[in-house]
Amino acid sequence: MPALGFGAAQLGNLYRVTTDEEARGAVDAAWDEGVRLFDTAPHYGIGTSERRLGALLASYPREDYLLSTKVGRLLVPGPGDGDDMAHGFAVPNSHRRVWDMSEAGIRRSHAESLERLGLDRVDVLYLHDPEESPTEQAFAEALPTLAAMREEGLISHVGVGSKDVDVLLRAVRTGLLDVIMLSGRYTLLEQPAAAELLPACLEHGVEVVAVSVFNSGILSRPEVPDDAKYEYGAAPVELLQRARHLAALAAEHGVQLPDLALRYPLRHEAVSSVVLGMRTADQVRQNLERVARTIPEELWEQIDA
Repeated sequence: MPALGFGAAQLGNLYRVTTDEEARGAVDAAWDEGVRLFDTAPHYGIGTSERRLGALLASYPREDYLLSTKVGRLLVPGPGDGDDMAHGFAVPNSHRRVWDMSEAGIRRSHAESLERLGLDRVDVLYLHDPEESPTEQAFAEALPTLAAMREEGLISHVGVGSKDVDVLLRAVRTGLLDVIMLSGRYTLLEQPAAAELLPACLEHGVEVVAVSVFNSGILSRPEVPDDAKYEYGAAPVELLQRARHLAALAAEHGVQLPDLALRYPLRHEAVSSVVLGMRTADQVRQNLERVARTIPEELWEQIDA
């Protein structure tokens, strides 16, 4: 996996509308700067992200990039009487999400994603948020289905994407996975995945793609505001204090808090990539500058102490 990937939730109008100009600028800038890993999901804008990303990648050679999407939620006709902001996406609610962890549901989800993307394959297929779904069926039926699809040549890599360390650990220990997408749980601010999950990934040869490395916002700015978000809500006081301490350490060494947050997961030998949601060309360039920035070893030593 490349060190930095393009997360396409913003192409699904996460929190606000992303214009066509912004979307094209972001994907083109990512490509021009050497990004070759792109991630999407049916959940992102109830199909909007997949359709947009597929169209924007259509002009690039398919063999030159890695593409991942997700299964577990089917999109079915919705009420069509409003928007999807209850799920965080500024799109019409013409469809709704339905959990389906059956073999038929997983295969249907994959086929419908290919249709929306306008492509003949994806490289990585993640089981999306099994802890929120019929979890036992996810393990008994969905994961074996993904492994069978890999054997059939329909996909190259089987993964699970989740913020739940226990569910990811259970999935890794099945021996069926090639990769996990770890949302939070191993960041500059907190590392619950370090105790068992990341060692298990090394033991089983499972790559780790880290996402939500800014913990939903608290680590995303050089200075931490009072209204900083953590896990999509107001950050607790103790985490604000911790983040401000880290920001001050960064400033003392001539770098910024987001620089540390982006680079921190990549220091672990189990973590191959960080995938970041990026809406505009400027965001792409800024994040690439951050991932290339040299962090003084003395600073890492202070953080690890």
